[in-house]
Amino acid sequence: MTVTAYVLRDSVTRLWGVSARERLKRQTNQIGGVTWPAQGSSPDAVHEIDGGGLLLLDATFLFEPRTLSELLDKPNSVLCLLEQPAAAFVDYNHFDAVKAYFDDPGVNNVPPRVQKLSCNDLRAFDDTLRRSEPPLLEVIDESQSQRLESILYGNSYKGITDFVTKWVWPRPARRGVRVCADLGITPNMVTTLGFVLVFAAGYFFSKGYYATGLICGWIMTYLDTVDGKLARVTVQSSRVGHFFDHGVDLVHPPFWYYFWGTSLTAFEPVFGLGISTMTIWIVSAYVIGRIAEGLFQLLGTCGVFTWRPFDAWVRLFTARRNPCLIILSVSVIVGVPSWGVVGVFIWTVLSTLQLAARFVQGLLVRMTSGPLSSWLEDENAQEK
Repeated sequence: MTVTAYVLRDSVTRLWGVSARERLKRQTNQIGGVTWPAQGSSPDAVHEIDGGGLLLLDATFLFEPRTLSELLDKPNSVLCLLEQPAAAFVDYNHFDAVKAYFDDPGVNNVPPRVQKLSCNDLRAFDDTLRRSEPPLLEVIDESQSQRLESILYGNSYKGITDFVTKWVWPRPARRGVRVCADLGITPNMVTTLGFVLVFAAGYFFSKGYYATGLICGWIMTYLDTVDGKLARVTVQSSRVGHFFDHGVDLVHPPFWYYFWGTSLTAFEPVFGLGISTMTIWIVSAYVIGRIAEGLFQLLGTCGVFTWRPFDAWVRLFTARRNPCLIILSVSVIVGVPSWGVVGVFIWTVLSTLQLAARFVQGLLVRMTSGPLSSWLEDENAQEK
C-alpha cells in the first residue's frame, strides 16, 4: 500500500533540537512505506492512488514511531487524545470529512466508516525496548518542552536491561545526550568513539594496565548508553547504526576477558584450571550463552529475558559486559587482578548454564503448549 503523509498543522517547538515536522519525517522514514509530497503541496491536489492511503498528522502532538506504526495497522481510523484528533490513516475518499473533523471536532463528527481510537486501543507491548505501555501521544507545548524531552528520554530506555544501564547511567547519560543534541553530534559519531575505546581498553588490559583499561572500558559503556538514547530522542536510528552499535556490543567483551587473562603471567591454577584454559572457558561460555539467547527467539514471539518476570530480573545481573566490568573493577581495587578473571569465569559459566536451562524449559513449553509469548503482552502486566 502506498501511504502519503501530510501535516495539517505545524508546531514551532523543537525537542532535543529537532523540529516537529522533521521529527515526523524521521519517524515515518524509520517505519518505512510512507512518502512525503513536495513542501507546500496539499492533499486536495493529490489524485487518489488505488490501494493507497493518507496519513494525516497534527504536528502539535508528540508521537513516537510505534504510535504511528500501530496506527498504520488500523486503516480508516483517527487517533485522538482527549477527543482531540492527532493523526488519521484513511482512504483518500474520507479526506474531506476527516479534515473537517480535525478543523473543528466540537462541531464535526468522525465519518461513519472511520473508527476513533485512543492510545489505549493500540498495542502496548514493545519488544524492541522490552516494555509494556501505551504508545506515546502528548500535546506539544513550549512551556512543557522540558517535561516532553524527559518523556522522550525516558521512553528511549529499555525496560529490561542490566542494573548499571538501568540505575547508574540515566542521569549522566542524559547530560551527554543533551550536549550531543546541542552540538549536532550524531549517534554514529558517538558509537565510533566508543569503538576506538574498545581497542584502547583491550590494549591496556593486554599490557597489564588494568586501571587505565577499565577507565576506557567504563567510558565506552557510558557512550554505548548515550548513542542509543541520542538515536531514539532525535529519531536518527538506522540499520547501519543499529548493526554497528550492536555488532560492537556483541563481539568485544570476550576479547577484553582474553586480553586481561593473557596478561596474568603469574596466575596460579584455580579449580585445577590454568589461565589459558579458564580464558577459553570464559569465551566459550559467552558464545554459548549468546547462541542460547538467539535460539530462544525461535520458540515464540519473545526473547529469553522477556518471557517471564523472573527472566527480567536475571537480565539485571547476568554475565554481560557491565556486570563483568564490576567484577574486574573490584579485583583491581582490592589489588588482585587475577581474582577478576576467576570471578568473570564463575559468573559467565553460571549465567550460561542458567540460559541453557531456560532454553530447554522454553523448548519443552513450546512443544506442549505452543509458541511462547512475553508476560508483558498481557494488557494487565506490570513491569518489575
